[in-house]
Amino acid sequence: MIRAETFVDETRRHGFALWSGVPCSYLKPFINYVIDDPTLTYMGAANEGDAVAIASGADLGGKRAVVMFQNSGFGNTVNPVTSLNMIFKVPVLIITTLRGEPGGPHDEPQHELMGEITPGLFDLMQVPWAWFPTEESEVAAVLARAVAHMDAHRTPFGLIMKKDSVSDHKLKTRAEPRSIAPFEVKPWSKAAALPSRRDVLAALQASASPTDAFIATTGFTGRALYALDDRPSQLYMVGSMGCASTFGLGLAWAQPQRKVIVLDGDGAALMRLGAFATLGYERPTNLVHVLLDNEVHDSTGGQSTVSHSVDLAGVAAACGYPKVVRAHTAAEVARLAAEATELTFIHVKTAPGESKDLPRPKETPVQVIDRMRAWLKETA
Repeated sequence: MIRAETFVDETRRHGFALWSGVPCSYLKPFINYVIDDPTLTYMGAANEGDAVAIASGADLGGKRAVVMFQNSGFGNTVNPVTSLNMIFKVPVLIITTLRGEPGGPHDEPQHELMGEITPGLFDLMQVPWAWFPTEESEVAAVLARAVAHMDAHRTPFGLIMKKDSVSDHKLKTRAEPRSIAPFEVKPWSKAAALPSRRDVLAALQASASPTDAFIATTGFTGRALYALDDRPSQLYMVGSMGCASTFGLGLAWAQPQRKVIVLDGDGAALMRLGAFATLGYERPTNLVHVLLDNEVHDSTGGQSTVSHSVDLAGVAAACGYPKVVRAHTAAEVARLAAEATELTFIHVKTAPGESKDLPRPKETPVQVIDRMRAWLKETA
């Protein structure tokens, strides 16, 4: 058994500054210590996949990050790990607990199968792993191995933690509730015609400052942004649907001097509504969350989403976004984004449909993120 302090101090020496995740009883002393440490940042996520996206955004912004959760939650990370971290080459340190350990302590029946397959799941996803250290003398070597892999291959490394690996630590710090300002989300005004996706994206590009970073959700949004004007300040997410906003949160935390504009879609936002609550609590002042809502899954054939029956602006307001607005024109979206000085949610209804000749980026995901890393350093 090790002290949480020993492990955290060693990660600090390797530059890890952000921790995100979802609690597990095995992790309780460890996660409590991180929360209590005023020199570290812990962002609790509503979903384990969101935690991975937050950590990945922070890594892009130049800050190493750790994610931690139980192995059943590791199942929720399969999509972002395989289609974000592995494809874009974004390393994060993953700590997952081994609930349902074969031959181990008695556990609840829902953990039995995942306990059997956890190491194999890491192997299947091509994420190398090691056992979480249980002796203090092992900590430095285990972390050195993890960091060496992350630096050489730029992909995640996993540590699988067994029960009672870390000595107890009682939580002293409690999260303070953050007030939700009274806000009336006005209904949509009738418009002669809805703006197109490209109209909105073009207006945002035209009004952006030289240091604004764009994170575009998967599907037609990223492709349309690329088609209008390919820039090193733009990341086109080609997978990890629903993770654009939490990825943007991590980047905004790591680069507080820079405005981060997240270009989201209704289908993606609905997939991970818990992200609204996390952003609404963290409230980064430099993040603008733009939701382009055409009420369909446009890139897969135009199947309807349920956004026509959900007040997504109301959801953002209820989750604590300090500023929530409905925009009706491309120019209004661009103006609101340019003027934003606090976490802002801009909801705009757009016309469905896209050009049949919409190109895909010629650059690989690694090339896209590498040039963005370089641009972030040049414009810091």
